[in-house]
Amino acid sequence: MKEIKMFMFESCPHCAKARKIMSSLLESNPEYKEIPLVMIDEKLQPEVADKYDYYYVPCFFVGGEKVCEGAVDEEKVKAVFEKAAE
Repeated sequence: MKEIKMFMFESCPHCAKARKIMSSLLESNPEYKEIPLVMIDEKLQPEVADKYDYYYVPCFFVGGEKVCEGAVDEEKVKAVFEKAAE
Protein backbone atom coordinates (compact mmCIF):
# COMPACT_ATOMS: atom_id res chain seq x y z
CA MET A 1 0.00 0.00 0.00
CA LYS A 2 1.40 3.38 -1.01
CA GLU A 3 0.71 6.84 0.37
CA ILE A 4 -1.45 9.27 -1.60
CA LYS A 5 -0.47 12.93 -1.55
CA MET A 6 -3.14 15.31 -2.79
CA PHE A 7 -2.07 18.86 -3.60
CA MET A 8 -4.95 21.31 -3.51
CA PHE A 9 -6.12 24.64 -2.20
CA GLU A 10 -9.30 25.48 -0.37
CA SER A 11 -11.00 27.80 -2.89
CA CYS A 12 -10.40 25.57 -5.94
CA PRO A 13 -13.70 24.19 -7.33
CA HIS A 14 -11.92 21.21 -8.91
CA CYS A 15 -10.34 20.37 -5.54
CA ALA A 16 -13.74 20.58 -3.85
CA LYS A 17 -15.14 18.17 -6.45
CA ALA A 18 -12.19 15.81 -5.90
CA ARG A 19 -12.73 15.84 -2.12
CA LYS A 20 -16.44 15.10 -2.60
CA ILE A 21 -15.62 12.17 -4.91
CA MET A 22 -13.03 10.92 -2.41
CA SER A 23 -15.60 10.99 0.41
CA SER A 24 -18.03 8.99 -1.70
CA LEU A 25 -15.34 6.45 -2.65
CA LEU A 26 -14.24 6.06 0.96
CA GLU A 27 -17.84 5.47 1.98
CA SER A 28 -18.46 2.79 -0.64
CA ASN A 29 -14.97 1.20 -0.45
CA PRO A 30 -13.99 0.85 3.23
CA GLU A 31 -10.68 -0.77 2.24
CA TYR A 32 -9.57 2.62 0.84
CA LYS A 33 -9.66 4.04 4.38
CA GLU A 34 -6.50 2.07 5.14
CA ILE A 35 -4.54 3.90 2.44
CA PRO A 36 -2.44 6.71 3.92
CA LEU A 37 -3.72 10.04 2.57
CA VAL A 38 -2.00 13.39 3.00
CA MET A 39 -3.73 16.55 1.78
CA ILE A 40 -1.39 19.47 1.18
CA ASP A 41 -2.80 22.95 0.70
CA GLU A 42 -0.23 24.54 -1.60
CA LYS A 43 -1.08 28.03 -0.35
CA LEU A 44 -0.60 27.08 3.32
CA GLN A 45 2.34 24.72 2.79
CA PRO A 46 4.36 26.15 -0.13
CA GLU A 47 7.58 24.72 1.29
CA VAL A 48 6.18 21.21 0.72
CA ALA A 49 4.39 21.95 -2.57
CA ASP A 50 7.51 23.49 -4.12
CA LYS A 51 9.30 20.14 -3.85
CA TYR A 52 6.90 18.52 -6.34
CA ASP A 53 6.60 19.00 -10.09
CA TYR A 54 3.02 19.89 -11.01
CA TYR A 55 1.08 22.83 -12.45
CA TYR A 56 -2.60 22.22 -11.72
CA VAL A 57 -4.63 21.21 -8.69
CA PRO A 58 -5.90 18.87 -7.64
CA CYS A 59 -2.80 16.82 -8.20
CA PHE A 60 -2.31 13.31 -6.85
CA PHE A 61 0.98 11.56 -6.22
CA VAL A 62 1.09 7.88 -5.27
CA GLY A 63 4.29 6.70 -3.72
CA GLY A 64 6.11 9.74 -5.10
CA GLU A 65 4.80 9.29 -8.68
CA LYS A 66 2.39 11.83 -10.20
CA VAL A 67 -0.70 9.91 -11.35
CA CYS A 68 -3.39 12.56 -11.87
CA GLU A 69 -3.32 16.34 -12.32
CA GLY A 70 -6.07 18.87 -12.95
CA ALA A 71 -9.83 18.43 -13.24
CA VAL A 72 -11.03 15.00 -12.11
CA ASP A 73 -13.99 12.69 -12.33
CA GLU A 74 -14.85 9.61 -10.28
CA GLU A 75 -12.93 7.29 -12.62
CA LYS A 76 -9.69 9.27 -12.25
CA VAL A 77 -9.92 9.49 -8.46
CA LYS A 78 -10.74 5.79 -8.18
CA ALA A 79 -7.67 5.02 -10.33
CA VAL A 80 -5.54 6.94 -7.80
CA PHE A 81 -6.85 4.81 -4.94
CA GLU A 82 -6.47 1.61 -6.94
CA LYS A 83 -2.84 2.43 -7.74
CA ALA A 84 -2.16 3.15 -4.06
CA ALA A 85 -3.77 -0.15 -3.06
CA GLU A 86 -1.50 -2.22 -5.36
